[in-house]
Amino acid sequence: MTAPSPLPGPHTTPLFDLGGRTALVTGAAGGIGRACTLRLAAAGAKVRAVDVDAPGLAALAEQARDLAGTVEAHVLDLTDLDAAERAAAGTDVLVNNAGLQLVRPIEEFPPDVFHTVLTVMLEAPFRLIRGALPHMYAQGWGRIVNMSSVHGLRASAFKSAYVAAKHGLEGLSKTAALEGAPHGVTSNCVNPAYVRTPLVERQLADQARAHGISEERVLTEVLLRDSAVKRLIEPEEVAEAVAHLCGPHASFVTGTSLVLDGGWTAH
Repeated sequence: MTAPSPLPGPHTTPLFDLGGRTALVTGAAGGIGRACTLRLAAAGAKVRAVDVDAPGLAALAEQARDLAGTVEAHVLDLTDLDAAERAAAGTDVLVNNAGLQLVRPIEEFPPDVFHTVLTVMLEAPFRLIRGALPHMYAQGWGRIVNMSSVHGLRASAFKSAYVAAKHGLEGLSKTAALEGAPHGVTSNCVNPAYVRTPLVERQLADQARAHGISEERVLTEVLLRDSAVKRLIEPEEVAEAVAHLCGPHASFVTGTSLVLDGGWTAH
């Protein structure tokens, strides 16, 4: 009996391509979203890059000009939930990545900011999934990747809105996985710890104020305290995890959380 052929290595044929597929990435103008957009475009996808940052999207589209796929800039405020749902129509791959953060004790947390965080990071993903599923179901194939966080699995003080949104996103993702399985649609979360992004850099100042310590101590004593690997994750590492979940070799991976936390949740 002939042994099965191994998967091609990194220096031969790519593991998969997304030529002919349309992807949508939210929060695409910077950080993780930018890296995911470029990675999916490199795999051949036509990527709808969604963000409120028009100049950032224009720069992203220019950077992607020589890739196998294409990047189309879509300026969109995800608090416009009807527009978000419409934007997802016809997509084969949906990456719910957009997020925001505010670090405050609960008794000082502005209710309007709490509402906005939950709108952008939980209700908008629901509406985007809702908009994408009819097309995915009709063709019998789809990939939903929800950018969760280690905070979708663990709580931290002073992050009530972010932790609530990420925990809710975990549940939404699992529900989409159960409903989508008969239709060839997978839904998973990717759960990084702290990534080298502007969002994390802004947290350093917020956490310094909340804890009454320097930003340098925030990095070593707060952000990286529970990580066995004492560094920030690079956005490109997260993008590779997202790409992995979009390939044919991950067709049996659904309803789960791919944790990239440097050992944080091993405690």
